[in-house]
Amino acid sequence: MKKLVNKWNQISLVKRIVVGIIAGLILALTVPKAASGVSIFGSLFVGALKAVAPILVLFLVMHAIAVHKSGTKTNMKSILGLYAIGTFLAGAVAVAASFIFPVTLTLTTGAEDVSPPEGIVEVLKTLLFNLVSNPIDALVNANYLGILMWAVVLGIALKQANQHTKDMLGSFSDAITKVVQWVINLAPLGIMGLVFDAIVTTGLSALLVYGRLILILVGCMLFIALVVNPLIVYVYTRKNPYPLVLMVLRESGITAFFTRSSAANIPVNMKLAEKLDLDEDTYAVSIPLGATINMAGAAVTIAVLTLATVHTLGIEVDFLTSIMLSVVAAISAAGASGVAGGSLLLIPLACSLFGVPNDIAMQVVGVGFIIGVIQDSCETALNSSSDVLFTATAEYAKERKEGKESSMQSSWKFQKM
Repeated sequence: MKKLVNKWNQISLVKRIVVGIIAGLILALTVPKAASGVSIFGSLFVGALKAVAPILVLFLVMHAIAVHKSGTKTNMKSILGLYAIGTFLAGAVAVAASFIFPVTLTLTTGAEDVSPPEGIVEVLKTLLFNLVSNPIDALVNANYLGILMWAVVLGIALKQANQHTKDMLGSFSDAITKVVQWVINLAPLGIMGLVFDAIVTTGLSALLVYGRLILILVGCMLFIALVVNPLIVYVYTRKNPYPLVLMVLRESGITAFFTRSSAANIPVNMKLAEKLDLDEDTYAVSIPLGATINMAGAAVTIAVLTLATVHTLGIEVDFLTSIMLSVVAAISAAGASGVAGGSLLLIPLACSLFGVPNDIAMQVVGVGFIIGVIQDSCETALNSSSDVLFTATAEYAKERKEGKESSMQSSWKFQKM
């Protein structure tokens, strides 16, 4: 049995995940009544990721800042710029696609029990209050802005601590990283349960009514992942972007697609950043921050569903308003929570630009929940994978500017992975 497990672990994680996907499909089609027995693996896997991620972020960031040497530069400014550019361009692509391929919605009910924010000010206010959240509350509720804030503050305070304390902090970080590795190794089993649950509980028949809308949403996200993001990477690094793009989609995007939570995918992204040999001082902060504010997929969802609503109601949209929608979608997306369906609650905010009544906007949110099994999965895959993509891009761009071509060639090692 031990030899069998060792051989299984020697297979690449991506191949094992593919096996899990196939197993989930087969079980869903052959024994759908075994829902409680199979889907529990998916719930346990996502639960384990969500449980370990806040502690991982807290200790990694604290340790990285505590041992950080003064004068050593990180790439956070570049990464934040990339996050902003990527999210805005995603909104712009969604707006353009919605004009080229207008969609008429069949409105529905079923989202009356949720409360969307009333405006941009409320979204920004929530973000600011999350920064000063109680540290215990931040850990319990996976509030990553609050966790990052406390990790940074404690890390700065611990810079003056003795080496023994810093070593102990590093040991805690290493131990939690080891736990993360154990959880990620269970990904094939967890994804099998998630695939099984998605097919058995949701089915695909309900999605056919909104086929055109799904095509627009998924098409925009694929265009951003395979065209827009590679162009951004090329502009910054002047190298073929596709080895890096395809790697992050394969090793981060697949798990994010099935977990449908940027927060739950943080440990996976941390592991991938380590595999790419990126600077820990940078990715320890940029990855959890990206899970909170880098939301290109959310910008697409907000813009497409808003313009679909506007088209359904016969409202004319001029060029200036469409540009404003791209900006609002990008800002709103940054305030979307990193959980399944987090972007849908921001649709009424964007709809308010066009004077759409809240009761109609909430019906559109109901449509979003119906197609969420596909929309939210693709959205999260794009959001989470681009966290690693832009973190790596900033580091390789820095090396290019410093003329460290030999170092950059070594860093681009994923081409052979």
